[in-house]
Amino acid sequence: MVGKRIYLDYNATAPLLPAARAAVIDALEAFNPSSVHAEGRAARRIVEDARQAVAALVNGRPEHVVFASGATEAASTLLTPDWTMGRARLRFSRAYVSAADHPSLLSGGRFPAGQVERIGVTRNGLVDLDGLERALAAHDKVRGLPLVAVHAANNETGVIQPVEEIGRLVKAVGGVLIVDAVQAAGRIPLDVSAGYADFLILSSHKIGGPKGIGAFVGASDLMMPAALVTGGGQEKGHRAGTENVAAIAGFGAAAREAATALGETATMRLMRGRIEDAIRQVLPDAVIHAEAAPRLPNTVFFTIPGMKAETAQIAFDLAGIALSAGSACSSGKVGPSHVLQAMGFDDALGALRVSIGPQTQEKEIDAFTAALESIIRRRKSASAAA
Repeated sequence: MVGKRIYLDYNATAPLLPAARAAVIDALEAFNPSSVHAEGRAARRIVEDARQAVAALVNGRPEHVVFASGATEAASTLLTPDWTMGRARLRFSRAYVSAADHPSLLSGGRFPAGQVERIGVTRNGLVDLDGLERALAAHDKVRGLPLVAVHAANNETGVIQPVEEIGRLVKAVGGVLIVDAVQAAGRIPLDVSAGYADFLILSSHKIGGPKGIGAFVGASDLMMPAALVTGGGQEKGHRAGTENVAAIAGFGAAAREAATALGETATMRLMRGRIEDAIRQVLPDAVIHAEAAPRLPNTVFFTIPGMKAETAQIAFDLAGIALSAGSACSSGKVGPSHVLQAMGFDDALGALRVSIGPQTQEKEIDAFTAALESIIRRRKSASAAA
């Protein structure tokens, strides 16, 4: 019988923070924030307080935050050929995405499939800057501007992309850069005012807030995408529909906590080191993917030689430990990791992802190590018996 379960899958979703839970409950009975009476104004204050907290997390301005139902909707809103700058219309003729990006970027949003180009990554999962530069140099500006979308940090490997350098390449050709900061928020510093990105995409449940709410944050509001959800004038017309006040309140509370948690990344990095040391000790031939690249302090992505990741994941689950075989963005579907494939690895075995958070304890790392030892010991015994 498994005792208290251990959660090591923060990149899938972070546990709901007490402060976020309290904020959601307090706001559940809030009224329509578009109403002008006292009850509506009280709801509006909740929304705007949260907007300020989300903006502060990425050093942005509250008026440049647009709430959406999640990061996927935010990506679909931003990935469109149709934009405006003031009253003038802008046209983007091609979207460039990283081959290791999250599916919400890989899909190309509202761009036709033939207008989406994938940029390769290196063996360590970093965007091929030379390949991106060549693609942008070949872009036909007569047809429209280039739009580039990349993740700040990969959801499977934890690899941190050189977004400042990517931004420099994009700006040099007059393009726009969208950065998916979903995994990076609260784990590494982000600054939308620094000039490398035009927009950052954020998700509440990745930082300990409720699911079903996200946002995109602009460096300014001069240039904006055509709205995906149209109707009323909510979110300054950029996303119609009555705001989900309770979820937004929880998002704001989680954003405040995430800003504080940035000071705890050194502890997480030490724990990540302990996890990797344990893997190497138990499995000297294990492959820790992208270990030579800059990575999030909380993520380890590794392959057990000769053992399918899904088999190992089930074994860990039976031992009371929750982790992932790749990402959790396909409704529980088990399939090849497009990230490993983009990095040039044979994905026959897949990989396991361990992702931790500020709440992770040393004893949980010890339990992971013990479970790994037990799984490998049973596997060796079964092989010997066969």
